[in-house]
Amino acid sequence: MDTIIWLLIILITLNFLLKQTFWTWKANLCTAIAAAAFAMLMWRYAIQQSKTQIADWLNNPALMLDTSVILTAEVALQMAFCLLSVHVANMSPIKKRTRWMHRALYWFPGVLILPVLFWGLTQLIFALPGISFKAVAGGFALFVLIILPLGRWLMLKAMPEPDSRLEFLFLANALVAILGIVATVNGQTAVEGVSSVDWGAFIGCVAIFLAGGACGLLIWIVKRKLKY
Repeated sequence: MDTIIWLLIILITLNFLLKQTFWTWKANLCTAIAAAAFAMLMWRYAIQQSKTQIADWLNNPALMLDTSVILTAEVALQMAFCLLSVHVANMSPIKKRTRWMHRALYWFPGVLILPVLFWGLTQLIFALPGISFKAVAGGFALFVLIILPLGRWLMLKAMPEPDSRLEFLFLANALVAILGIVATVNGQTAVEGVSSVDWGAFIGCVAIFLAGGACGLLIWIVKRKLKY
């Protein structure tokens, strides 16, 4: 479980830095300042946590399932950005609604980096007992302010092609989704398996699937005839 959490933290940070590579350095600097300010202001709440409390949170199925909702929503938005970026780059003309949607997803940095920063601050406070909490938070905020622009620069050097970064961002988010399911479920199952098959429900699902496919095909044929 600890290994999965560590992998999620690394991937979330990597995804955040990858998204920053599509922005200008000025926007990246603003994001770094905001993240550093968040890390600095959270020290009063970080000192109220304990290792036991954090471990209890990670082992709380209800809390982890709530966390999975946020994780799934962010992954979906980032993957939608990747798909829309490819669509905008290869299709013309582009609908105004699609452009606005792409622009909104483009400027969405991600919110999962905030709990990662808070977790990093708490771990640093645990590792440096006897040092002023405010000083530890200030040092961590300075580290964040430096590492975010530096990480963006290293990403640009390692993957200068935007298409490669976009593909890597998509795959990394897919991996986050898979690991998020494993981490948040934590051995819990929402529905227990059964040995018998409800044939009525199965036939009903197949019928709905076929009806939906037939309607979609019909709509496509009508649109094609109207176009030509």
